[in-house]
Amino acid sequence: MLSADETTWLLTSLCSELGFCLPPEARARLTATPPLDVDAFTAAVFQAEGLDPAAADRRLYRRVRALVAGAFERSAALRR
Repeated sequence: MLSADETTWLLTSLCSELGFCLPPEARARLTATPPLDVDAFTAAVFQAEGLDPAAADRRLYRRVRALVAGAFERSAALRR
């Protein structure tokens, strides 16, 4: 699970790198209770943008998921 700081960093990265700049209420919700795994977090980001993750462009989905996965990997490495 990502900490609030890790989630904030990830959401900022998603905005600056891929244009997924979530509304403040969605950012606050994800920061307060981040999804517990990569796939759930990725889906939550798409849904917060008003997009269906299942119908999203696969290339864009993979890019978002890669950033999310990287954040989860860094978080896990820090906890070891």
